[in-house]
Amino acid sequence: MSEQPLNPTPAGSHDADATADATADATADPTAADEAAALRAASFERARRLRMEPRFPDGPAADPAGSHHERRIRSFQPRRSRVTTGQQESLERLWPKWGLDIDGKRVLDLAELFDGLPVVLEIGFGMGEATAQMAADDPGTGILAVDVHTPGQGNLLGLADKAGSTNVRVANGDAVILLREMLAPESLDGLRVFFPDPWPKARHHKRRLIQPEFLDLVAPVLKPGAIVHCATDWEPYAEQMLEVLTAHPRFENTAADGGYAPRPAFRPLTRFEGQGLDKGHVVHDLLFARV
Repeated sequence: MSEQPLNPTPAGSHDADATADATADATADPTAADEAAALRAASFERARRLRMEPRFPDGPAADPAGSHHERRIRSFQPRRSRVTTGQQESLERLWPKWGLDIDGKRVLDLAELFDGLPVVLEIGFGMGEATAQMAADDPGTGILAVDVHTPGQGNLLGLADKAGSTNVRVANGDAVILLREMLAPESLDGLRVFFPDPWPKARHHKRRLIQPEFLDLVAPVLKPGAIVHCATDWEPYAEQMLEVLTAHPRFENTAADGGYAPRPAFRPLTRFEGQGLDKGHVVHDLLFARV
């Protein structure tokens, strides 16, 4: 989850040139092989240190809960891409006001954070277009939006600000740590997980977010009657979601037939979803109430 400075010279590029020169020398002079190997090692170490430097000193941290040193499967895959000028400006201006790092060091006071609004947690918001629209359409609900994608964090902050929405807070880091350590019992009015990574390969299914262990973390922080709303266009993952949610004793399907639910009007049709539909994918919504 580490980030590079905006428009950086590629990490280690100068070192890479020097390494290439040293390697060429080594082929001509075998006695230079050790020196070339040492230069390559120094180049890799420099690149590693650069990756750990925060892009925004007062913005989202590279690894907010790094002190936990947890050895476990992560529920997300960090995505690094270029931050635009607009996203950078939004992060620098709005992160101190509406952003927070998931560091596992405190329990959030959601009533204070959202001025008393009921709060829904959204895990994984991509570039934030759908989240910003839902916030604008429903200003009476606070949205605690979690992701590790820095461009998306900046984009969502900018979209919310442009719309005049003050009911969005952007959280940076691992949602598992947030659920486990930073939320009070029965503090959330809902959970949204829209189009999570399907991890399609069988050997990666254990990385999928919607698992019994994850629901064990979710249930205590939801108020009775709070809705868990999942959506996916990956059929095998939809089937797993339905099976896992149905089997969990703390959740009850709101669909009368015990299956999938129609897409609620409040969930925007996203660009990503539209691309899936164009490919013939079927989108499934699941709405389960916490009992």
